[in-house]
Amino acid sequence: MATANQIKALIKSHLEGDPERFKTIALQVAAHEARLGHGAIAQEIKQLIDKGAKQSAKVFPMRKDLDDLVIQTDPESRLSQLVLPQALKERIERILREYLQRSKLQKFGHSNRRKILLVGPPGTGKTLTASVIASELHLPLFTILVDKLVTRYMGETSAKLRQIFDLIQERQGIYLFDEFDAIGGERSRDNDVGEMRRVLNAFLQFIEQDTSESFIIAATNSADLLDQALFRRFDDLLSYKLPEKAQIIRLIENRLGNFGGEFIVESIVDQVEGLSHAEITLASDDAIKEAILSDQEKVSKQLFLATINDRKQYLQYSK
Repeated sequence: MATANQIKALIKSHLEGDPERFKTIALQVAAHEARLGHGAIAQEIKQLIDKGAKQSAKVFPMRKDLDDLVIQTDPESRLSQLVLPQALKERIERILREYLQRSKLQKFGHSNRRKILLVGPPGTGKTLTASVIASELHLPLFTILVDKLVTRYMGETSAKLRQIFDLIQERQGIYLFDEFDAIGGERSRDNDVGEMRRVLNAFLQFIEQDTSESFIIAATNSADLLDQALFRRFDDLLSYKLPEKAQIIRLIENRLGNFGGEFIVESIVDQVEGLSHAEITLASDDAIKEAILSDQEKVSKQLFLATINDRKQYLQYSK
């Protein structure tokens, strides 16, 4: 069972109101029991931890003044679902590790990075990253509908932003500003209007003054459109790109699952290059559905390439 030091640490973390430290120690106890061959006890401890995490992350009613601007979800995405370059994945893991050990950092006068800017083409994993961070840390995900914030509340956008940052302070979670360039655009652009300059200035002020424990994540497809002053307000910048060959292979194999194995994925990589993670996933799903409807147990090479061509044609029309 747990050592005396672990029991004392559990009591101390509970009395100090540090649930993450409590969870870390409890997982250490579970690992210790597993090493001793007590698999049932280890599994029971892990199940209790997961149950407590889900209860603490349950969805609460949204404030009435923000219910049309903020969507709250409880994602179940896992880190293993991210098919990204190893260096980028390690940076995401560092964000998670710093949060889980933030009390240790605070003892030395440091804080965990929690204001993150995600840049890269559409469909390359930015939104999924926010979901993964929320799921791995057992925190709710709040998605701010930036386009609606700008178009519906023109003239009072800054006031709505203030309410959103009040929510960030009041309710700990992961706050995702998707399509962030709608409010983060360069202030000196010729076609800029006074209202949008005021909105950007307000955001710069709010994010700089924020001292909450929430994560503020901004995602954009066009980093070159952002005002330069924004970059200094974020703790980290994660850059996303279209998948390379190794990632394409892993994406397809993971998605096809039991429907794969009919052809060597490496043989069709050249035809898939240029598509985003999301497009490859959609093409794989289309191939699986067609195989099911055609009573095929596996996705053939011909079928998969047909769905890839369909996605490419769709992209041409959507440009």
